[in-house]
Amino acid sequence: MLAKSDRVLTLVALFVVAPIGAAVVISVLLLFGATPHVVFLPGFVVRAKLAALGFHTPNAVGVLVTLIAWWVIFVIVWVVVRRVWRRRA
Repeated sequence: MLAKSDRVLTLVALFVVAPIGAAVVISVLLLFGATPHVVFLPGFVVRAKLAALGFHTPNAVGVLVTLIAWWVIFVIVWVVVRRVWRRRA
């Protein structure tokens, strides 16, 4: 039973908490005065690479890439914290 609840907790953390956390981090950075170019840098980089290849992408692609980049950061932190906690237990 404990293993099943552990999987459920991991799935909730990765697919509910992490995307919401990523959106909150982006909003807080913009709220506290970070320039949009710095906040959305991963999206700008991907859009520039796609433009160099001849694809004209909308701004939503840059926002989505930035959100995914922050989500990946949350997932990496989650995995590292889980491993550290398991080693101590």
